[in-house]
Amino acid sequence: MQHGESRILLGLTLVGAVVRYWKIGRPSSVVFDEVHFGGFVSLSRQSRFFMDVHPPLAKLLITLVAWASGFQGGQFDFKDIGREYGPDHVPYIAMRLLPATLGLALIPMSYLTLRALQLRPATALLGALFVTFENGLITQSRLILLDSPLIFFTALSVFFWVGFSNENDVARDRAGRVGPFSRRWWAWLTLTGLALGAVVSCKWVGLFTIATVGVFTLVQLWLLLGDLRVPVPLLARHFAARAACLIAVPVVFYVSMFAIHFAILSNSGEGDGFMSSEFQHTLRGHGMEDTFADVMIGSRLSIRHVHTQGGYLHSHPATYPGGSKQQQITLYPHRDDNNIWLVLNSTADGSIPDPETHAPPHPIPDRTTIVLHHPSTHKKLHSHDIRPQVTEVDYQNEVSAYGFEGFEGDANDFWVVEIDQAESEGRVAKKQLETLRTKFRLRHALTGCYLFSHKVKLPDWGFEQQEVTCNKNPSRENALWYIETNTHAMLPPDAKKVNYRRPSFLQKFAELQAVMWQTNQGLTDRHAYDSRPHSWPLLLRGINFWVKDHRQVYLIGNPFVWALSTLAVLSYAGVRGLLILRAQRGYKDFAHSQVVFYDRVATFLFCGWFLHYAPFFLMGRQLFLHHYFPALYFALLLTATAFDLATARLRPRVRLVVVGALVAAAVVAWWALSPLAYAGEWTRAKCDRAKTWGKNWDFSCADFHPSVRPSPSLSLSLSLSPSLSLSCESATDLDCLP
Repeated sequence: MQHGESRILLGLTLVGAVVRYWKIGRPSSVVFDEVHFGGFVSLSRQSRFFMDVHPPLAKLLITLVAWASGFQGGQFDFKDIGREYGPDHVPYIAMRLLPATLGLALIPMSYLTLRALQLRPATALLGALFVTFENGLITQSRLILLDSPLIFFTALSVFFWVGFSNENDVARDRAGRVGPFSRRWWAWLTLTGLALGAVVSCKWVGLFTIATVGVFTLVQLWLLLGDLRVPVPLLARHFAARAACLIAVPVVFYVSMFAIHFAILSNSGEGDGFMSSEFQHTLRGHGMEDTFADVMIGSRLSIRHVHTQGGYLHSHPATYPGGSKQQQITLYPHRDDNNIWLVLNSTADGSIPDPETHAPPHPIPDRTTIVLHHPSTHKKLHSHDIRPQVTEVDYQNEVSAYGFEGFEGDANDFWVVEIDQAESEGRVAKKQLETLRTKFRLRHALTGCYLFSHKVKLPDWGFEQQEVTCNKNPSRENALWYIETNTHAMLPPDAKKVNYRRPSFLQKFAELQAVMWQTNQGLTDRHAYDSRPHSWPLLLRGINFWVKDHRQVYLIGNPFVWALSTLAVLSYAGVRGLLILRAQRGYKDFAHSQVVFYDRVATFLFCGWFLHYAPFFLMGRQLFLHHYFPALYFALLLTATAFDLATARLRPRVRLVVVGALVAAAVVAWWALSPLAYAGEWTRAKCDRAKTWGKNWDFSCADFHPSVRPSPSLSLSLSLSPSLSLSCESATDLDCLP
């Protein structure tokens, strides 16, 4: 940087602080996804396990601020948008300051990155001010959300990578030859790896940043491979250094964040149901005592489903509203006395003897026909040729609990145990029922269907618990069950006992990654404000975050800045295509150093934009405008690069005038839409004028006052003065300002 640029950075930081921090406590109630991320912070402060589709770093940072502010968690329920923070002393302003500060740091970071790309100070100033006054980035950074940390670490990765690339190009050893393995070289490379680890530890979108750096790492190595002056041992060192710093370091950083995550979330919580039983039993409050291994006739046991996060086979004193109108059978994720079943043997004549007559107890081998009695309601697990209430298809039958105290039951209560030997663990478990180790199916003796569950939830009348049916053609995994707990009054205390095998950290880590992926892929339901990638560069619609008291927070970008960024992307594609055509025709454009320089910088930024944007077209999950923000950052840097090229022949003062004009236009657009970012007062007329810039913008102008309300003193003076006939319906906004 040139002498005096530190004052530019200071000025940018001060302006950015005003723009990012202005009235950050407004609104003073829960906004949009603060419902989720504020709730996760609360659970973290209670050490209660939760499941989120995003890695933990950004949430850990916000939790750290909440801890430093004295927030204990549990005293405030974040579950409702619009709920006021005030009465419960939630340090929401401090929690919002973390993303806001990282959003502020993005401004000088963009300036430093453009300067590191060897662009002019005026160009870097323009790019940084575009970032400063980008309404979408402002709105997203002022709330308890994860996108501001994500974008900051994306920018930090880019800055460190550019610094490393510069050092790699100019480093010299003592003999004057190119010697890249200096301390500065290693520092830039290691910092790049740490930043990549941080960005992917905020959201998996950070993988696109890793891909960007990865592509240009391969380019560097490819050029080294083609340089015959580089000996093979030195080439191997280059490969090893990049593998260590750009692969191993991010992986270690990412895994370390989950180690901290697991250490904090050590108690059982609302996320237990997503995880396997083995995982759950590593959490305090969810462990269980050793239980008898051998399952006997007369055992009291709990039965869990193998596939769908292992809910318990459950019944309760509520009936189906239709069908047989018998007692409901469901899958329930929590421990409960209603999960307990007494296993009985059936007899040839169809009668069901008292379990006390089975002394001594005997095991249950494969193909045994049993009856499952529900002690708390005195009914038995039952099925018949009646369609279920929700999955009403011919090949599925209703499963119910049927009978009453003293009733022996009937043949529709008979179930045949079929042990799955491939899934069962151990020689004994493959031959007879063994707690935890045997995986088995239950076939209904009369109809031939199998006890089955899937991820379909029952309506309110079923308490939104998971549906259980009897399926004549089930998928293998959804018909598998196992026994978790097993007691028997007649087994000696020293009989063989078992418990869950405790998974290692890496096993828990791998399982959570798989659950996060599956859950992420399952987010396919439409949302009122979701959007598809083709609409993002055109800023066709935003997201309604919050509406209350005639104010609104609506995520929308700065239309002027957004338009320039999209134009810059299209211009690069067009100019690059033209240069390729000219090269094919024999023109020597790439013999000019200026063309080579701008092509190198613009190609890097365009690839960053493309790799952070194009993958979203492959996704079927819910997507929103804020998913475009990392790509937008690259587009804004590319806009500044295009400006640098376009004004290359202008005198510095003229260039500064152009910068001033462009920034002024950006500030006007920012100010026009600022009430949507700051939850400020707005009139319907101003709202309607703003919507003319984007015909598809769906924020509601009807939510605002017809005009700005006057202060009580002004209203009183107007009413006392007969000579004044102004009213806020007819007066200008200035006349009606309090």
